[in-house]
Amino acid sequence: MKPKVYFSDTITCDKVLEMYQLLGRKLPGKVAVKVHSGEEGNQNFLRPDFWKPVIDYVGGTVVECNTAYEGARNTTERHLQTLKKHGWSDSFPVDLLDAAGPDMVLEIPNGKVIRKNYVGKDLANYDSLLVLSHFKGHPMGGFGGALKQLSIGVASSFGKAYIHGAGVPENIWSAERNAFLEAMADAASSVVDYFKGNAVYINVMKNMSVDCDCCSVAEDPCMADIGILISDDPIAIDQACLDLVYASKDPGRDHLIERIESRNGVHTVEAAAALGFGSRAYELVKV
Repeated sequence: MKPKVYFSDTITCDKVLEMYQLLGRKLPGKVAVKVHSGEEGNQNFLRPDFWKPVIDYVGGTVVECNTAYEGARNTTERHLQTLKKHGWSDSFPVDLLDAAGPDMVLEIPNGKVIRKNYVGKDLANYDSLLVLSHFKGHPMGGFGGALKQLSIGVASSFGKAYIHGAGVPENIWSAERNAFLEAMADAASSVVDYFKGNAVYINVMKNMSVDCDCCSVAEDPCMADIGILISDDPIAIDQACLDLVYASKDPGRDHLIERIESRNGVHTVEAAAALGFGSRAYELVKV
């Protein structure tokens, strides 16, 4: 049976919570809520007030990891300051998963490019995962959604370099593109396996720039907002977002599609599906 992806073209914080309740998945135990804290200077990331109703509802802890490049989030001290500046730590309990080492290592026995995933060690403190993703473009991956949050997002600072470098951290910016995309899929599979199905994914198609929220200088959104999607399948939800972009009649879609296609972004979804932890075929249920 195809996984269901629920979709609404109403984008409000209350609609996010309504759709979570509609999915009917109870996340057990202590819930890690993966968000993007937003690079300093970025104007497009989704703020804490937008996510507050659903985070409060699940009683979750906001989790993040340090970056592997210069900026306001590449050290624990700087990232904690950014989390406060952007309002996360004032609104929720916050856990910077790799604030202190050593990293937690997740094995990927069937990985195509990488066989280990280095994540923030505090991930061990959680029983389930709520992945809140802002769907948009990305300078290297073509687009960012649930799969990027599972892979690059949960990886420690070292783990991010490891994935970007397709297993060779020193090649963080020079690895062959498809190898990097396949490494992202490998890493995402390990996090899905770790939580044994106790995960829910929400993608919000709003403020869709060709650039990621990790960019301190990002282009403004290039196309109209589309909606909110929720599923328990990370591959299906990202595929559904891509399909909605392609189906859009908004003239700005071409700019976003050029970014996705020029980076072969769909290959992350292809590689993830080949690993078998989700499906590119889905049933879109309009809410």
